[in-house]
Amino acid sequence: MSDRTDVVYQYDGSFEGLLCCVFRAFYRREDPLAIFPEGGDQTTFLQTVTVDTEPEKADRVLRSIPAKLGTDALYCVELSFLSCMEEKELAILAFLRLGYQKGSAVMRMLTEPCVHSVITAARSVSGEAHLFKGFVRFSEYGGALAAEITPKNHVLPLLGRHFQLRMPEQSFLIFDRSRRLALVCSGGQSMILPMEQAQLPAPSERELFYRRLWTRFYDAVGIESRTNPKCRMTHMPKRYWARQLAAPLPADHDGVSAGKPPRDAAGGRAAERRRSHGGASRRNCRPQTLRGREGSVNFSKRAPCGAPFLMLYLNVVMIGF
Repeated sequence: MSDRTDVVYQYDGSFEGLLCCVFRAFYRREDPLAIFPEGGDQTTFLQTVTVDTEPEKADRVLRSIPAKLGTDALYCVELSFLSCMEEKELAILAFLRLGYQKGSAVMRMLTEPCVHSVITAARSVSGEAHLFKGFVRFSEYGGALAAEITPKNHVLPLLGRHFQLRMPEQSFLIFDRSRRLALVCSGGQSMILPMEQAQLPAPSERELFYRRLWTRFYDAVGIESRTNPKCRMTHMPKRYWARQLAAPLPADHDGVSAGKPPRDAAGGRAAERRRSHGGASRRNCRPQTLRGREGSVNFSKRAPCGAPFLMLYLNVVMIGF
């Protein structure tokens, strides 16, 4: 199928750049050993080819994916590109090679390593973005909202649309500490900008008042005798706790809720539930497709935000420096 395999691709790190790598691989009949973005610490003795980003070629590949593989395959490719999976570019290229041969049936070929990797990465990004839609905690600074997150995957493109629809008239900033990027939204416009460090100003008295109010509400509605940190970690993993206003539960808690039997070696309460339902599990073992879509992921940069909120962004950057 491919004639040349002793080549390495280097692109600008954008989704359009990766699509241009796919175009070159098919047009030149090449099967690259590696595809990595510019600026990465990659050392190789093979020939490195810099693939330029050309919108026309990227658009041809982008239009061919839903036409030959289906819209679900395009959504998987877009989400997997946002993941932290190692060698994701090669997995996406192998997935598209197989998809152009098999068509939409490629989404059901989970035994293929490339299909399994792409779908698993897409589910990881979708699941993490879903959690952050509920776990992001904003604070008010001078009339604008700001929040910090430390995600594993690049979820900022997915969070922007979500919070814009729910706060269309509110200016806000979300700082991704893992990738040193900031999502700036104001007046219905958004942009992802680089930010080395975010040192926000001290919160106002109004902000501190609402923080204390929320903490007091959290403590008031909680029932101490039914505290269950294991259940809490199931619904909210511990890596999200650092950005929450409510204090985390003590680490030495036994994790057993009052009035409920503890888990035993035979499976505990889960085993009792299965026995009560005749031994059948409610878990659906069939492969699930990606659901809950809110439209295709938009990787293109939008117009600059309004001047007032950009001043807040510049103040944050200057304070960070």
